[in-house]
Amino acid sequence: MANFQHTIEFIRDFYKSADFIPLHEPRFRGKEKEYLIDTIDSTFVSSVGAYVDRFEQMMQSITQTNKAVAVVNGTAALQVALRLAGVKQGEEVITQALTFIATANAIAYNGAHPIFLDVDLDTMGLSPKAMEDFLDSFGEVREDGCYNKSTGKRIAACLPMHTFGFPVHLDELIAVCQKWNIPMVEDAAESLGSTYKGKPTGSFGQLGIFSFNGNKTVTCGGGGAIVTNDLAIGEKGKYLTTTAKKTHPYEFFHDELGYNFRMPNVNAALACAQLEQLEGFLTAKRKQAIEYAGFFGKEGIKFRTELEHTEANYWLMSLEMGDKMERDAFLELTNSQKVMTRPIWQLMFRLPMYVNCQRDDQKNAIYLEERIVNIPSSVI
Repeated sequence: MANFQHTIEFIRDFYKSADFIPLHEPRFRGKEKEYLIDTIDSTFVSSVGAYVDRFEQMMQSITQTNKAVAVVNGTAALQVALRLAGVKQGEEVITQALTFIATANAIAYNGAHPIFLDVDLDTMGLSPKAMEDFLDSFGEVREDGCYNKSTGKRIAACLPMHTFGFPVHLDELIAVCQKWNIPMVEDAAESLGSTYKGKPTGSFGQLGIFSFNGNKTVTCGGGGAIVTNDLAIGEKGKYLTTTAKKTHPYEFFHDELGYNFRMPNVNAALACAQLEQLEGFLTAKRKQAIEYAGFFGKEGIKFRTELEHTEANYWLMSLEMGDKMERDAFLELTNSQKVMTRPIWQLMFRLPMYVNCQRDDQKNAIYLEERIVNIPSSVI
């Protein structure tokens, strides 16, 4: 077993702190206060304002997409994105069990059912091979889409999640989706700034979503975004997230079920100031990842790094322990000494609300669940 005390000493030296070291805290070093004061002075602090518009334009530029829609958080973005992709009550969505709860919950919010398939060991994200194997056994392409022969339900979407900012094998996954006529929605909540073959994550699917929660690389306290290259779908997303209200000088008329999901201008002001610093954050994180990789290589601990043809944003730095016993020993010692570390999530099918969902053997997901931990990843 590695000497974990060396790890604690290295992290403390890296952050130059003898106090509590959090997992990931925000850095406000730009124009955050200036933009917030400007917003307050403008009196436009709710869901209409110049910073909301600017945020959407910045997200379009960063993700190289044609339309971005600002929303209150990443989960709301995912819920609406699935609806925009055509997911309906009683249908099914293929996703991964190794993910944050929001991925599965967004499916359930639409009245749909998750199908949990395995991940790849190298990406920790949805495996194209696992999806192909599942569909070879259970899939059936009909005129209006792909159906699950075992349930009779339409498989309305594929929802991969870029775990900790590491892109999934997108080319292969897209090929499977196209073969089986299944739309793809990217859960890119954790991967702002990551690229696959030079192209930003979130821009590959019919839609993509991002989160700006307090622990993300770029934060505005709470916030999210839907992005798409389909302008019609994007406009529909903006309409639905603003309560589906028809434009009128003074009348209130809503012609379908919408959501009060628009990002407030106050949050958007914070987001714009943070997005201006994105490249600096990514550079700092990459430098940190290189230092971590060098240290843990000498310690005999596997530090998770990006794959060829990808650039990860290194949102949360990740280690792979030898087994669950070693993982638990590491978590106990580091947290007892006020260096915050966390295990990867419990697999979704272990949770009571998803225990009966269809799944495959989850061999890789179980392996990673027992070994992956996150270590302090804040920008210095």
